[in-house]
Amino acid sequence: MRFEYDAKKSQRVKRQHGISLAEASEIFDQTYIVDRKRDEPEQFRAIGWCRGRLCSVIFEVRHDSLGEYYHLVTAWKATVQEEQSYAENA
Repeated sequence: MRFEYDAKKSQRVKRQHGISLAEASEIFDQTYIVDRKRDEPEQFRAIGWCRGRLCSVIFEVRHDSLGEYYHLVTAWKATVQEEQSYAENA
């Protein structure tokens, strides 16, 4: 699985939410749940474990000459509602 993100935005997300987009990619290494967040552009939310805490990441599935990759948009520590959803569905 390949990931792509804007490095400056990753730094900004780290300052604002305590998790960088690079760190958030760890979510996909373990059990996680996914739901659709937006239709245009098509975006998804994944909830899973990262750096020892439950986190959420918004991503888009994109394609290039090498195939499919995930473009990470933003990330944050999971909310209480997201924690509940993860507990019920993972």
